[in-house]
Amino acid sequence: MAKRKEDTPPAGSPAWMATFSDLMNLLLCFFVMLFAMSSIEEAKLQEFVSAMNNTFSLFDGGASAIGDGILISNGVSQLNELDQYINSTGKVADSETDGEKLEEFEKSPEALEKELEEQRLQENEERVEQIEEIIQENDIADEIELSFTAQYVKLTMNGGLLFDSGSAQLKEEAQELIDKVGVILERYGEGSIEIEGHTDNVPINSAQYPSNEELSSARALSVFYYLLDHTSLSPVGVKHAGMGERVPIADNSTPEGRSRNRRVEILIYNPSVR
Repeated sequence: MAKRKEDTPPAGSPAWMATFSDLMNLLLCFFVMLFAMSSIEEAKLQEFVSAMNNTFSLFDGGASAIGDGILISNGVSQLNELDQYINSTGKVADSETDGEKLEEFEKSPEALEKELEEQRLQENEERVEQIEEIIQENDIADEIELSFTAQYVKLTMNGGLLFDSGSAQLKEEAQELIDKVGVILERYGEGSIEIEGHTDNVPINSAQYPSNEELSSARALSVFYYLLDHTSLSPVGVKHAGMGERVPIADNSTPEGRSRNRRVEILIYNPSVR
């Protein structure tokens, strides 16, 4: 009976040694890469940053923001200098703009309200100048008195031009004046509009109007209805009120003063006023 041959080990190195060699090669490549990164030349780094800046506009502050390798060779210390790096490369919003926003945020409500009032006052002053030009062009400067505040622009019309004594019926000759006023309101009445009727302090006691309160209210309402019928104004944005004798602008002891107090005022409010 023939003898069985004994098993012989395969030729060459053991299998584990090949795996170990591959691992050593990978570690060698890894350390070579780390060494190359830590010993990067300043000139090459400057060329790289400049190229990035010109191509992608990533570093608005220029290559000088890198300095002596702030983010490359200082290891963990780069975190301590991150703010300096970001500011120098232009990655943060403009400091002046941020300062203005912060200053605006820190203003008191009183200061903000004062700024808003000044802005409204300037806007209404510009509106008055534009309305004055229209009034001059339409030759009605003698019939309308203009004034303004930060809240509104006021058109004042003498009651004697609009109504007969003790009446709230618009005169026919007054309708042409109201038509021209309506054009102004359509152009500049993007905010709310208020029509106020005023009287002097002479008592009235008629069957139709028992007091100056009713007469002034009826006159304001008469102008209100006429404007709605002859313009494109929306009734939602137009109010009317009778003020009676409570808000005089002249001395009621003289005929001239009483004549001035008998009036209709139209207030065109600034659109920002609610």
